Amino acid sequence: MIYLDNSATTRPYKEVLDLYTKISYDYFGNPSSLHSLGMEAEQVMNHARKKIARFLQCRTDQLVFTSGGTEANVLAIRGVVSTSKPSHIITTTVEHASVYENIRQLEKEGHDVTYIQADSFGRVTVKQVEDAIQKNTTLVSIGYVQGELGTIQPIEEIAKLILLYPRIHLHVDAVQSLLKIPMDPDIIQSIDFMTLSAHKIHGTKGIGVLYARNPSVLTAFMRGGNQEQALRPGTEHLAGAACFAKALEMGETDVSKNHQRLQSFRDKLHKALASIDGVWINSPEQDGAPHILNMSIPKIKAEVLVQSLSKEDIYVSTQSACSTKTGAPSRILLGAGHDHVRAETAIRVSMSFLTTEEEITTFIETMKRLVPSLQEVY
Repeated sequence: MIYLDNSATTRPYKEVLDLYTKISYDYFGNPSSLHSLGMEAEQVMNHARKKIARFLQCRTDQLVFTSGGTEANVLAIRGVVSTSKPSHIITTTVEHASVYENIRQLEKEGHDVTYIQADSFGRVTVKQVEDAIQKNTTLVSIGYVQGELGTIQPIEEIAKLILLYPRIHLHVDAVQSLLKIPMDPDIIQSIDFMTLSAHKIHGTKGIGVLYARNPSVLTAFMRGGNQEQALRPGTEHLAGAACFAKALEMGETDVSKNHQRLQSFRDKLHKALASIDGVWINSPEQDGAPHILNMSIPKIKAEVLVQSLSKEDIYVSTQSACSTKTGAPSRILLGAGHDHVRAETAIRVSMSFLTTEEEITTFIETMKRLVPSLQEVY
């Protein structure tokens, strides 16, 4: 099996799954309980929080555990935009559905929204953000790495800009950039909210983190308990939190090495796939995330190519997993200014730390064989 849909989810490390089983069995107490089993579970939770805080070089009380990246995005966006006072929000035309759809809903509820038009690679500029700022701007929400195209946004420069406007909160969806793109800890401290997810880095599903520089500015949109500073009620996902910290710890040890490997694979893919007649590369050749490459083949339906590759035991995707079953053209490619043909035939290849050079070579050889034959059919 050659799995190249890692931006949708990754295979958990074996060590992570072993830890999940151990924590679930040995520390099954509720962390909120007062008895010894509960206190032991709470210690495990606190240990996981400390390890993640050490990685981010932040305080433990700046971390809120959630069920994943989507919930963390919603908490950040809904948590700072007042429900009683209309305000102005800035985002882009290429954000993940959990950001885009929630901001669209806020727009329907009476808030003013500026959708910055991304270029053909999905990139926006600092000047576009600056030009969009209004007197009542409350929130700027921009992802660090565009999950379908792999485009890296100028987040560090945007963060410096927003610091000049104390009334504006900056939210960064960093789900696709975690451990893939280095970020200066000083910049993290200048961002108001940052979203992270475990299952994109070989952790388990069902656990995410919202970093909040000042959690007190957030308003909870769920009620029912005092867990996570009363911002995320409900029994904590103890095993998930411990495994998030474990996956982060394992990935952190080889960040530089993994980045170089993935970048070399991406360069190889870009060169080889671009040489196939009829293939259009949608991702930027330079300055893109090292693990994502997006392409379109106008004469072949994306679903047909995905299924043909599946028969070869190779797995890729058409777009973000949150949108792939809709059957609609990629909203991201449309948001980047491409036509429907390009958006309907887009394929995303996404790698992980477990991807091998042999797998990339086999994928390229398979594409060189499959694409011409499928083009003949259509």
